[in-house]
Amino acid sequence: MRRRRNVKIVATLGPASSEPEMIKRLFQAGADVFRINMSHTNHAMLASLVANIRAVEAEIGRPIGILADLQGPKLRVGAMAGGGVDLVVGSTVTIDLDPSPGDAHHLTLPHKEIFAVLKPGGQLLIDDGRLRLRIETVSGDSVTARVEIGGRLTDRKGVNVPDAVLPIAALSPKDRADLDRALEHCVDWIALSFVQRPEDVAEARKIVAGRAGVLSKIEKPAALDRLDEIIELSDAVMVARGDLGVELPIEEVPRRQKQITRAARAAGKPVVVATQMLESMISSPMPTRAEVSDVATAVFDGADAVMLSAESASGKYPVEAVEMMDRIARSIEGDDHYRTFIDAQRTEPEATTADAITAASRQVAHTVKAAAIVCWTSSGSTALRASRERPSVPIVVLTPIEATGRKLAIAWGLHCVVTEDAIDNEDMVDRACQIAFREGFAKLNQRLVVTAGVPLRTPGATNLLRVAFVGGKTGGFVG
Repeated sequence: MRRRRNVKIVATLGPASSEPEMIKRLFQAGADVFRINMSHTNHAMLASLVANIRAVEAEIGRPIGILADLQGPKLRVGAMAGGGVDLVVGSTVTIDLDPSPGDAHHLTLPHKEIFAVLKPGGQLLIDDGRLRLRIETVSGDSVTARVEIGGRLTDRKGVNVPDAVLPIAALSPKDRADLDRALEHCVDWIALSFVQRPEDVAEARKIVAGRAGVLSKIEKPAALDRLDEIIELSDAVMVARGDLGVELPIEEVPRRQKQITRAARAAGKPVVVATQMLESMISSPMPTRAEVSDVATAVFDGADAVMLSAESASGKYPVEAVEMMDRIARSIEGDDHYRTFIDAQRTEPEATTADAITAASRQVAHTVKAAAIVCWTSSGSTALRASRERPSVPIVVLTPIEATGRKLAIAWGLHCVVTEDAIDNEDMVDRACQIAFREGFAKLNQRLVVTAGVPLRTPGATNLLRVAFVGGKTGGFVG
């Protein structure tokens, strides 16, 4: 099944979309990667969802990516007296470790390590920023804060501390257990929540040990201060606009989205734009005009993927949401100005043979009007380089490793086919022509640009470029 767009779609699975038939419908509607949110998924459900996705993959015959999204170290207030209290603007609240039920003047924050970094003048944002407190005094394991934005506060609501780098590990005990189980089930991507520093990514990479790609979610102001270092250690990044929009002034989110997207693009790392993209489609069969424009902006910016959260996980119209995202992406990519935006964002290739060959393949494909670029890859590095170039022709990725094809499902423009490895150079070119023809990317007598690493099966050694003809009235193929 060939997609008629380059940007990929990540769809979150949940109560509305956990059965095999619905997963198949979502894939057919346009989903390329399925996200499993470990904040709401136990290990038994994780195993079931992975099995259902792989069953659909076997039926469809095309690699499908699976992203396991870890919950991260979420801070929460304790229980409230009577299940909820009203915080009044201008009132003073004491916040400490006392486990007694909270009231209008006292809240429990059962995270001892946090008090060491709280400072007078700092903010505490509660319940996704719906309530805002300003810290006035700090004394050991206790602070007093004044309510700036009040309202109803119920049990166990989340707390954000935007003004501090929190002294907590990126992986909570729950995350570590979820990570181990996700790796046992051979998921393709692990998403790290609330990354603050490069060391958070390094810790996860050590545990993952190459068994999956590591995707860093950028949702903390502290991460923006060390963005380039975090991207360098990550295999991909996500613009996680939910918590980012809580911890930053909300008017800053659009420019930060562009900053993260540009930085990831320059580094050649896939970037996913997420959160509330078609939020109204949780309950409505049609999105708002603003939501359509939001998705379009991400596509114009050259994002590798756009993501649906509750829209596909628990909404009333999961298939329609995926179809809508597909329609928006195809419309934008067909716009006369789209290539102007994409080409303007290109970065110069690095001074390596692999980058030079990949950049040349883009230019050669344009010059000879090739039908497609075909990349042979085992590790996926050749294909990711081709994706970074954002060529104007399709990119067909041939790999003998199923896990590589699944992992690359998240990257811009890559159509992945799992096939036996080539025997030699001639077999490599011949089968590139056959598969491009079979998959509908090339017709007889059209040219293809073929790239690979020689010797074959040498990861990261892209050093060969061939122009091949899909030829022969009898169906034969020549290079």
